[in-house]
Formats: sequence, structure tokens, C-alpha cells
Amino acid sequence: MNIIICGAGRVGYTIAKILTEQNHSITVIDQSSDDIQKINENLDVKAIVGKATSPSVLEKANTKDSDMIIAVTRNDEINMLICQIAYTIFKVPKKIARIRSQDYLNSKYSSLFNRENLPIDFIISPELEIAKSIQRKLEAPGALDNIPFAENKIRLLEILIEKDCPLEAIKLNEITKKYPNLNANILGVVRDEKFLSLKKNDVMNVNDKAYVIINAAQMRETLKAFGHEEKISNKLLIIGGGNIGFNLAKNLENSLEDIRIKIIEKDKERAEFIANDLNNSIVINGNGLDQDILEEANLKEVETVLALTNDDEDNLMVSVLVEKFSQNKRTMALINKPNYSLLQSSLKIDDLIDPRMDTVSTILKHVHKGTIETAYTILNGEYEVIEADIIETSELINKELKNANLPDGIRIGAILRKDKVLIPRSNSKFEKDDTVVFLSRRDQIPLVENIFRISSI
Repeated sequence: MNIIICGAGRVGYTIAKILTEQNHSITVIDQSSDDIQKINENLDVKAIVGKATSPSVLEKANTKDSDMIIAVTRNDEINMLICQIAYTIFKVPKKIARIRSQDYLNSKYSSLFNRENLPIDFIISPELEIAKSIQRKLEAPGALDNIPFAENKIRLLEILIEKDCPLEAIKLNEITKKYPNLNANILGVVRDEKFLSLKKNDVMNVNDKAYVIINAAQMRETLKAFGHEEKISNKLLIIGGGNIGFNLAKNLENSLEDIRIKIIEKDKERAEFIANDLNNSIVINGNGLDQDILEEANLKEVETVLALTNDDEDNLMVSVLVEKFSQNKRTMALINKPNYSLLQSSLKIDDLIDPRMDTVSTILKHVHKGTIETAYTILNGEYEVIEADIIETSELINKELKNANLPDGIRIGAILRKDKVLIPRSNSKFEKDDTVVFLSRRDQIPLVENIFRISSI
């Protein structure tokens, strides 16, 4: 595919890197000569310095022959205008825009985005995606991540193997014998910054990050098998009442009846706004770095603290203060600067939240061809966990897994068949209308798209 990416920041750079390595033809546009220079030095793409809202710049990028344009500049209005120009002048088939302002995302104004008004095919809201991601993590205590697939009937769990994990150093085929009723499939682990696909005689080691496909109904049993019996936190303290903190609180209020949320927001006007819009959450106007404010929020009673301000340093400091004044609390911190991840263990922060990859994963699922619906990236896009449907033209129909001739680097995790979750064996057969969740190496994505193509034409 010919894809134009407008915006060469962290998200734009990451998308360009992943899609280039999937053999797409990529052009990146940005006003910053420094960002474009970085692109030129590191990626095999066409890079242009200029305004992506300028028709002449888009013409230089050969937009008329592009299949898709992705607008991820730092400005909502510019992203919307890019999509408008791409449609009006160049007739680009698919247009994706990152939009942050909650006003634009209000359901009252949904008619704004259509072919007649603003022709944007897919809107990506990082703040909403991050809020959903955090909620999923809270729903799976003990897991680093919890991703839904197949209408929420299948989950992907990312679990850190700790020294007291009951499954550590046990061969995979022995795990099956020990937990015969566990409907789970260990796809592999990240070890020393490399993904390893595990076979039946392999083991998981301490500090491995395991990626496990499960029947969503067995999430508690799966986490227990990995040594996690923590309860879902229902007493939360959120530091920062911005779009992420506010949307998280709102989502939790709507989904959990017994949830108790306190929010500390230092901007008085913003604090008043979210207090009026939330039903049961308590909003405190103050600085989350102030010990007196933390005491006012009754920190000792809180089970999980989420530092979600727009300042990385503040989020790290809040987590440190929580550890100092009230130990044994789960801490989660929003971090935009990737180098800060190196401080996680030394600062004793349970989870660092990287907003970039949530946005990238959401965008990638709109890039894939065929019947691919959902994508989740691992190791900055080196691997993806993908959901796809098997239709009547698929070459997989009625083939056993062992005879499917799937490319190297692809591993089937689970199959949803008529609301039943199946963990596949070598003799499992694919059937029409199956929904398949599988792991794919980045360089195999084009082959995956062909296997799950919409038609044989």
C-alpha cells in the first residue's frame, strides 16, 4: 500500500517504521526539519519537509496515488484539514486522524465526520484509548496488560514471571498436565528484549514477560495459575483530572458498582468541571505532590494510585511519594518519554503506561487488509497479535492446523466458533466463520493479509 503519514513525532515515526518493515510504501510529511532528518537517517521512506495542509506539498508526496493518509500531527484542526484536502482534491480512499479534543468527540457532534462535512474514515483518540487500556489492566490484577479479542470472549494477557510463580521452570507440556482444565495457550515470552516462541519442552524463566491467550471466562483461574490472587482494586486515587483521568473515572463508574474513586486535580476550573460531570467520584482541588493533599485523600485507605498528569516527572514523583508514605500500594504512572522506563524498577513503580503504543496499535488495525479486525503490537511492532475471520474463500477452510502450511513466525492462539473458545491442537480444523486470534512476526503480515483476504480475486 502507498501510505502518507503526516506528523513525524513519536507516533508518526513508530507507524512509519512498522509499516515500512511490512513492505508498505511510506511517505512522511512534517514541518520540522529535525524530525524529518531523523526519519531520513533511520528509515527507508520518502520524507518531505513542509505543511501537510498545503496542496502543493501533498501533490509532491504523490497523494493522488496513495491508498491511505494518516494525520497524526500535534494539532487536531490540522489533522482534520489534512483529511479534508486529501479527500476533496486527491480522492484518497481511507483517511485516519488523531483527535484529542473531547469537544470534537462529543456524540452530539458525530454528524460532523462524514463524507459531506469532514470526510474522516477513522478517528483515533489517544486519551480515550489509554483510559480503556488502564481499565483493562485494573480488571486483571497481576497482569501487565489485558487485551480483548473476538467480542471480548478471548483475552491476551501479558504476565511477568516472578520468582514465586508456580509455573516458572516447568515445561509447557507439564503445565497442561498440572492444569488440565485451563483453557490457555502460552504464545511465547519476551526475554532479554527478544520474543521467543515457546515449544512444549521449553520453560518460562524469572523476569520473562509471557503472552497468554485465554478464554476470557477463565481469567481469574489463569492469573491464579501464574501465582496472582489479587483482588480487583475498588479504592482508587487518580492524580490528574485531564482527559485520561476523567474518562477513566467515568468508564469505571459506569462498569463497576462498588468502585470508590478520588481524583486530585490542581486546576480549580478543571476540578469543578469533572466534579460536576462525575456521579460518585470525589474530586479534590490540589497538587498531588503535596503531602497534605495526599493525606486529605486518605492515601492509607487507597489500594491503587494512578499518576496521570501531563507531566512525566510529576507522575514519577507521585509514585515515589506514595511508596514513601504508604507502602504496599499498586502504582501506575503515565510516561511519554521512553527513557524513563529504565527507572521503573529502581523507583518501585508497578506499571508504566506508554500512550504511544496504544495509539499505534489502534491505527494499525485500520491499515491491515482482508478480514483482520484487531491488532496488538509487541516489542514496538516486531510482533502483532491479530484477530481475523475465516470466510468461504479462505484457503484454510477444512484444513488441519498441522497441514495449513502457515508461514514461520505465525502461531495460532485461539479460535472462536459459535461462541465457543477453542485452544487449537495440531489436528484442529479451521471452519467457515471461525474467528482466529494469532501471533504474527512483522515480516509475515503481508502473507497473513493474503491468507485472510476478503476474496480470492
